Amino acid sequence: MENHESFESAKKQVMEIKGFYTHFIIYIIMAVFFLAINLITSPGTYWFYWPIFGWGIGVFFHALGTFNKGMMGKDWEERKIKELMEKDKKSVGK
Repeated sequence: MENHESFESAKKQVMEIKGFYTHFIIYIIMAVFFLAINLITSPGTYWFYWPIFGWGIGVFFHALGTFNKGMMGKDWEERKIKELMEKDKKSVGK
């Protein structure tokens, strides 16, 4: 039973990573597209960096959500609950 849960958790994590890489590749393709459109339509004015910057913020937060699980993920929650329970036991015992 525990092996099945571990497999499902790993599968979910792989899908999240795959989703991030797909998002990142589309971001790179669109950045090149925006640059090309900018240079073709208005070579003296550079507006392409605004959509790239805005979308880049989204990619950054997607990366944080995908790869920064240790900071505020399920494991962190479990460790924090155990820590608070131990602290509570010590304060009750005094």
